[in-house]
Amino acid sequence: MAASNSTGFDSNCMTLTRFVLAEQQKYPEACGDLTQLLVSIQTAVKAVSSAVRRAGIAKLYGIAGSTNVQGEEVKKLDVLANELFINMLSASFTTCLLVSEENDTAIIVDSEKQGKYIVCFDPLDGSSNIECLVSIGSIFSIYRRPAGSSPVSEKDALQPGNQLVAAGYALYGSATMMVLSIGKGVNGFILDPAIGEFVLTDPNIRVPARGKIYSINEGYTNLWGQPALKEYVDRKKDPKVGKPYACRFVGSMVADIHRTLKYGGIFMYPSYSDYPTGRLRLMYEVIPMSYLMEQAGGLASNGTKRILDVVPSSIHQRCPIFIGSREDVSEVLELIEKHSK
Repeated sequence: MAASNSTGFDSNCMTLTRFVLAEQQKYPEACGDLTQLLVSIQTAVKAVSSAVRRAGIAKLYGIAGSTNVQGEEVKKLDVLANELFINMLSASFTTCLLVSEENDTAIIVDSEKQGKYIVCFDPLDGSSNIECLVSIGSIFSIYRRPAGSSPVSEKDALQPGNQLVAAGYALYGSATMMVLSIGKGVNGFILDPAIGEFVLTDPNIRVPARGKIYSINEGYTNLWGQPALKEYVDRKKDPKVGKPYACRFVGSMVADIHRTLKYGGIFMYPSYSDYPTGRLRLMYEVIPMSYLMEQAGGLASNGTKRILDVVPSSIHQRCPIFIGSREDVSEVLELIEKHSK
């Protein structure tokens, strides 16, 4: 029960660290490493959040003068966020291998600092929206190091999502929020700047079985090459079929998925002519978001297969995604199957 006092503060608030510690007590074999790792991720997120809030003043906008492995221009804020995550995770003594969107190859943690976890992350998702102040975020997924893998190597990270230990994202919007699953549902925590802690505000998030929003970049309609998608989108606009859906597409995956998780509906990023295998990255965008959506009662597919059953072949592999409310995703998958016959 929350304790209140004359200051207006809750003196018994459920912080993210406290929440994870309480969950850890349910497993006698737990040794605290995951809690320690999540504390390190929290520290990185708090630092990135601070940098995002003061980016213009600190002149963190603009190009850093290089491109990442995806061929995209790297922003100054991207560089800082990546360094923060790498430094915090490497120094946590809980990780052995790090996979970042910004690095060509996986980062092997120094042997004297190695732990049992592998972390894949996008340090600053939606960075193309930085200068127009649209919500951006960070995404992460956590795996255990495979038994007997010595020395650790990049291939140890190539695990399907059904092997995840935990996944989450941070959203830097009107507030800074972390959404996390450690395999027992999805919970949301907002950063309280007064105490510098993430406080539980959205317990046991459940995505509605059906929503009223579809999210896709319709500017690429003529590039899709999948008649099922055009039929699905046309359905969602046609009042003769049912009440039309609203179309919402931010272009920042964290923002689009967070809205879908809260309100329901479907987010789609299919393959198209310029990106025949999809545009979003499997290991540190598609898999962690799919894990969260499934933990919240939704579905996630690449169009033919459950995302969490896809085995990565490379750390920067791309993948199409259809994710969201169970009924909405099922509807588009039925159309894809129909058109494939």
